[in-house]
Amino acid sequence: MFTQTIEAVGICKTPYQQKFGIPRQPGLVEAKGQIRLTGEYNHLDFVQGIEQYSHLWLLFSFHENLEQGFKAKVRPPRLGGNEKIGVFATRSTFRPNGIGQSVVKLEGVRFESNQVIIDISGMDLVDGTPILDIKPYLPFSDSLPDAQAGMAQESPELCEIVFNDSCLTQLSQMYKGEELKRLIEQVLAQDPRPAYKKNKPDDKQYFITLDKFNIGWQVIEQCIVVFSIELIKA
Repeated sequence: MFTQTIEAVGICKTPYQQKFGIPRQPGLVEAKGQIRLTGEYNHLDFVQGIEQYSHLWLLFSFHENLEQGFKAKVRPPRLGGNEKIGVFATRSTFRPNGIGQSVVKLEGVRFESNQVIIDISGMDLVDGTPILDIKPYLPFSDSLPDAQAGMAQESPELCEIVFNDSCLTQLSQMYKGEELKRLIEQVLAQDPRPAYKKNKPDDKQYFITLDKFNIGWQVIEQCIVVFSIELIKA
């Protein structure tokens, strides 16, 4: 059997401190992050010419899932989390070899304190994700307008997001409060709850960690209401 040792070329830094709440696909949320190249790959030679591209493909490891292994069949959220289909017919994070692929927007490249930093946005990766490879996105070959996507042909429906008065006041007084508000709105609009919870009565209070904040929210009459924003103390 063919075997190969794969070494990460970098680490992705994102606002997503936990798997819960991460967008299920890239490009759905305009979150900003960065890739920090590591080891021998932390050299500007590896990224020379990369800024001529607007988007990049990232190959990465689902490192937090590896110990749990995989199954031949999984329950995709698009089918309500009730019906099983083959793992190769989905983008499940529990898969052989634990390799994922996402397209992200390239925001720029920096070299600071002997560190190559690739600024990106639109990623769907948990903070600390190992990056296995980076490739340019080529519109003429990678964009296929006539492609069929079965159960995932259409983009997901978005939920209405409402902030209570105290959260709105807090955001208005916060440095980069509008940026945080937009991130919260875009993440929660995807409705991060398990698929089987949707379209059912649900009075549970949920919490999600974004960057340095713990966000409290719940579903009230088909709207997602943000009721608390707390800074996580170091």
